Amino acid sequence: MTAPPSLRSLTDLAEAGLIAPERLAELAPVVARYALAIPAGLAQAIAEAGPDSALARQFVPSAAELTTLPEEITDPIGDHAHSPVKGLVHRYPDRVLLKPVHACPVYCRFCFRREHVGPGGESLSEAEMARVLAYIGDHREIWEVVLSGGDPMILSARRLDALLGALEAIPHIGSLRIHSRVPVLDPARITPAVIAALRRSKPVWLVIHANHPDEFTAAARACVASLADAGVPLLSQSVLLKGVNDDLATLTRLMRTFVANRIKPYYLHQTDMAPGTAHFRTSLDEGRALVAALRATASGLCQPTYVLDAPDGPGKRPIDVAWG
Repeated sequence: MTAPPSLRSLTDLAEAGLIAPERLAELAPVVARYALAIPAGLAQAIAEAGPDSALARQFVPSAAELTTLPEEITDPIGDHAHSPVKGLVHRYPDRVLLKPVHACPVYCRFCFRREHVGPGGESLSEAEMARVLAYIGDHREIWEVVLSGGDPMILSARRLDALLGALEAIPHIGSLRIHSRVPVLDPARITPAVIAALRRSKPVWLVIHANHPDEFTAAARACVASLADAGVPLLSQSVLLKGVNDDLATLTRLMRTFVANRIKPYYLHQTDMAPGTAHFRTSLDEGRALVAALRATASGLCQPTYVLDAPDGPGKRPIDVAWG
């Protein structure tokens, strides 16, 4: 059965009841600048949750995205300065970030790569991928390859398998990692063939991005269960977002939802300084207080590392959290 098409225009959103028709003109400049796509299943969940819900806030465009603060920049984590070849970021000595695609099945309104991803965004060509693999092969200090994007899980099972196989064949690579929204927000893409591609002799760690427990629909839970049952190791990443998960009850429920679905909490990111995202950003002091409260009240299994990724530093920095 063919999956229902994703919502890719403001008209689609209005027809699905996600925005009022009178907002079309107001939001047109937003979608002209930043990509829009919401899978049909997620759109239904947003409609059921309502226009003021955490789901709507994450995925439905807002006029606030057109407000850019002076400190917000188009490359907020400094990828470009550490890119020796197209599609590759080598910031840390023993690992690289590989971006094989620049498209996603859903576009988060707070995305730190929002200036560079979208429909029609470039994928690496065969020649460009060959240069990436040659670079990794030539640098024996690289132990881990992290696939990001875009979302690498939109690759077909055949292309994903071929890419993972090529990386696995490099002798000094000991670990592969994929960061993805797909298992939770577009779970129909995770087919048996995709799961088979993930089951390799060198472990493929799948880091699942979710920010609110309501993202775990029945379909998402079933998808994650199929991955866990197949032996794919699962970690989480989340972004601390104002109006989405910046209260102790919601953050606790999110982390417990990860654990209940056999996903070990891994990273909680401070919102990056991407253009048009100030309405999502908490202060560092607010984040510290929230994470300290989580440490004091929730199981050790439910504790992610709270991190800040700055363009002028070595990468992700754990944010010190004082005990009250």
